[in-house]
Amino acid sequence: MTDDRGMTLWRHRDFLLLWSGETVSQVGTTVSHLVLPLLAATVLGATPWEMGVLTAAETAAFLLVGLPAGAVMDRLRRRPVMIAADLVRCALVASVAVAWWFGRLTFPQLVVVALLGGVATVFFDVGYQSMLPSVVGRAGLVEGNAKLESTRAAAQATGPALGGGLVQLAGAATAVLLDALSYLVSAATLARMRGPEPVPEPAPGRPLRTDMIEGLRYVLGHPLLRPIVVCTGTANLFGGVLTAVSVLFLARELALPAGVIGLVLAAGSVGGVVGALTAGAWIRRFGQGRVLVTVLPAAGPLMVLLPLGGTGAGLVWFATALFAVSYGGVVYNVAQVSFRQSICPDRLLGRMNASIRFLVWGTLPLGGLLGGVLGELIGLRATLLVTAVGLAAAPVWLVAAPLRRLRDLPSDAATGTLSPPRPTRSGRARREPPAPRGRAGWSSRRRR
Repeated sequence: MTDDRGMTLWRHRDFLLLWSGETVSQVGTTVSHLVLPLLAATVLGATPWEMGVLTAAETAAFLLVGLPAGAVMDRLRRRPVMIAADLVRCALVASVAVAWWFGRLTFPQLVVVALLGGVATVFFDVGYQSMLPSVVGRAGLVEGNAKLESTRAAAQATGPALGGGLVQLAGAATAVLLDALSYLVSAATLARMRGPEPVPEPAPGRPLRTDMIEGLRYVLGHPLLRPIVVCTGTANLFGGVLTAVSVLFLARELALPAGVIGLVLAAGSVGGVVGALTAGAWIRRFGQGRVLVTVLPAAGPLMVLLPLGGTGAGLVWFATALFAVSYGGVVYNVAQVSFRQSICPDRLLGRMNASIRFLVWGTLPLGGLLGGVLGELIGLRATLLVTAVGLAAAPVWLVAAPLRRLRDLPSDAATGTLSPPRPTRSGRARREPPAPRGRAGWSSRRRR
């Protein structure tokens, strides 16, 4: 793992395996995230509302099973569950290719595959985010998250172009099979990890509901996590709107072929790669607090370019806006994910991650449905304008919070037994006494 002397994770075998498996899985997932909507829009003739339903189905699992998944993952060894999730996603995606080959593919099947695949993704994502601190140590979290974000962003940049090209050259079934194969590779890579995984303490007789409530209380009662959750949830709501209408806008309103659509989305996603490569430098120079408060407002004005997209040179405006969304989002994610992993006690990691995913990813399906409704009522270009305004306004929650007074977020409370520092009028952080017993970690008292 990393330490203050400059060691890196490049020689950390288990992290490299975790990183490799996640990277391969992400490439395949981004391919299917383009191919499935393309199948719905171009082959099955989906309406804007149906595209919204499909987008919602991909992330609805975070609302449906997000909280119980966190409680379950705190009671089980995480790696076997992640491997099982990969195998389930492989079978689901492969079923789309089989149905395509036999001419039996329907829109309801796409929705079911997206929904059940999302359930498996919930368990996988909660598992790897909760397992990372035990793999790299808390000192290696910023570097580990930066590396994971860099390849996730690279997958988002290359996946659409790869998916669009595969659809044009070899057909949709081949593109979908690539995703299925990626999950098999991910499962095999995770199975090669050798490091011992901590065995959770048994919880005989304690209902899952109690664990779920404890995780929610920890997140919502934390005065620094709370504004992060609200900001991220707002951004994801309008991100869901964008996901629901972007492919439809490019495919129908601009009449672009699949390969060009993939290239436009890939060009925008390059911003995430650049963001991941520079996030660590920004955080070291300015601190987590300042990066969190400034990066999203800095990218916000470029959102207005979304509805200006058109054919020819007009595609540059659309891709530039996507670049800004990706860049700001990845830098923000590296800072906030590393922070929340570093301050949360091990026994709450699964529930903390699941609670935050429930709250912030739960807005994605709502955004997908909202995008479908707006696309039907006001048109696709006007919906993109609504999206631009919403994304630009999301960071208001951070600017109005105590985060703006802190250069570095507190990282010396890994046990979760201290309440966070409260900024004074001078801007310095003041440490409050430990929270009373029976409360989940940080003080739950509201602060303005």
